[in-house]
Amino acid sequence: MGEERLKKRKGEDKGREDRQSIHSHEPQTMNLQKQANLSLYPFEIAYKNISFYFKVGLISGICMIVGTIIGSGIFVSPKSVLANVEAVGPCLTIWAACGVLATLGALCFAELGTMITKSGGEYPYLMEAFGPIPAFLFSWTSLLVTKPSSFAIICLSFAEYASAPFYPGCDPPQVVLKCLAAAAIVVITIVNSLSVKLGSYLQNFLTAAKMIIVTIIIVSGIVLLAQGKTENFKDSFKDSKISVSSISLAFYNGLWAYDGWNQLNYITEELKNPYRNLPLSIIIGIPLVTVCYVLINISYFTVMTSTELLQSQAVAVTFGDRVLYPASWIVPLFVVFSTIGSANGTCFTAGRLVYVAGREGHMLKVLSYISVKRLTPAPAIIFYGAIAIIYIIPGDIDTLINYFSFAVWIFYGLTVLALIVMRFTRKELRRPIRIPIIIPVIVTLVSILLVLAPIISAPELAYLYCTLFILSGLIVYVLFVHLKFNWPQKISKPITMHLQMLLEVVPEEEVTE
Repeated sequence: MGEERLKKRKGEDKGREDRQSIHSHEPQTMNLQKQANLSLYPFEIAYKNISFYFKVGLISGICMIVGTIIGSGIFVSPKSVLANVEAVGPCLTIWAACGVLATLGALCFAELGTMITKSGGEYPYLMEAFGPIPAFLFSWTSLLVTKPSSFAIICLSFAEYASAPFYPGCDPPQVVLKCLAAAAIVVITIVNSLSVKLGSYLQNFLTAAKMIIVTIIIVSGIVLLAQGKTENFKDSFKDSKISVSSISLAFYNGLWAYDGWNQLNYITEELKNPYRNLPLSIIIGIPLVTVCYVLINISYFTVMTSTELLQSQAVAVTFGDRVLYPASWIVPLFVVFSTIGSANGTCFTAGRLVYVAGREGHMLKVLSYISVKRLTPAPAIIFYGAIAIIYIIPGDIDTLINYFSFAVWIFYGLTVLALIVMRFTRKELRRPIRIPIIIPVIVTLVSILLVLAPIISAPELAYLYCTLFILSGLIVYVLFVHLKFNWPQKISKPITMHLQMLLEVVPEEEVTE
C-alpha cells in the first residue's frame, strides 16, 4: 500500500515538473529548494498545514501568511527591540516599519513569483539572475545556517517561557534554558522521525493555541485602553536612543518576528489565479500581522513601563500576571504551545531540505535515506536536530537572532537585486505584476544597511563566523558539485551501514521499487 502511494506521488511530481512555465532546462539542483520547501514526494505531508496537491485560494493564502509569520517572535522580540531604542514611541514605530518593509519585500517577491512561476522561493530567482553559484550558496546557507539557527531560537524561546513560572523575580539559569531547549529539539525530532501524521496533528493543535493567546493579549489590551490605561504612552519618545546601529539591531529583532513574509513564493504553482491572489494575499496578510504586532506591544505597555518590560524575564508572562490573575497560568501555557508549534513546523519542513540535499549529492547520501516502516526522512531530521543543538550550546537568543537576520537579509537583498537586474537582462519575460522600480531599490538599500550597519558600528564575532560559513560554501560547491569528488560518501559507508541497521532506513529507490 505504501509502495503504491510512493509510485503515485512520483508520477504526480513528474507531471507537475512537465507543466513548469520556464527554465525547464535548469540543472537538477532546482529540485533541492522546491522539494525541500514544498515537502513533496515521497511523503504525505504539507507545508505549514496546507496540502499542495490542492490549489490554494485567496483566503488560504492570507491564512498561510498570518499563520507562518506569527510564532515565537512576538513573545521574544519586544524586549530586544525596546532595549535597542529605549523608548515606547520608537519601539512601536520600529514594529510598524518592520511590517512596511516586509510588505515591500513581499511585493518584490510577488513580481518575481509571477514572472518565474516556479515554486522554491529564492532559489530559482537567484539561479536565473546570477547563475548556479549564488543559488547554491543560498541552499547551503539555508541548510546549515538559517534553518537550524531558527529552530534553535524558537526552542530557546520555549525554554524561557516554560521555565519562567518556576523562577519568579529572577532569570532562569542558562544551563536550565539550554537543557530545556535541547530537550524540546530532541522530542520534536523524535516525533517527526516517527510519524508524519503525528507531526501534522500536533501542528494543527498548536497553531490553534497560538491564535488563541494572540487574541487574548490583544483583546485584554483593548479593554485596558478603553479603561484609560494610557499613562505609559505620554512623552513616548523621551530618552530614546536613536542611531544607525541601534535602529539596525532593533530591525533585526523586529524582522525576526516577521520572518515568513515570503512563504507564498514557495508555492506559486499551487495558487489559484496567482496573478491576482499572490499580491492580494500579501497586501491583506502582512498589514494584518503588522496591526496584530503593534496591538500586542500596545497591550504590553498598558500594564508595564519601559523599565518594567526590560526587567521582565518573560514579557507575556508578566502581562498575564498583571491582567489575568488568577488565571495568569494561561499565558505561559499557551505561549509554550505557540513556540513548540513554531518549532515543530520548522522541523516538519526543514528536515526535508536536508533530505533533498543528500539526494542531490550536496550532503552525505545517507541523509536521503527513508525509514522503511514510517516513510519519514529520519536521518535528515536527526541531522537537522543535531545542528540546532550545536547552535544552542554557545548561543543565546539575541546573538542567534542577529546571526540569523544577518545571513537571511544577505539573500533577501540579493533576491530583490535580482529583480532589478532582470528588468534589464530579461526584458522578454512576461511580468503580470510589475511594481514601481523604486520599491526594489528601497528594499535593496535597506538590506545593505541592515547587513553593513551592525558590522560597522557594533561588530561581533557572530557576523564574521556567519560570513566565513557562507563563503565556505564556495569550497563545497567547487569540490563536491562542480568537480564531483565522492570521497566523503566512501568514508561514510561504515556509518551508513550502522544507521541502516539502527534506524531501519534504506535509499529511496529501494522503497519505491
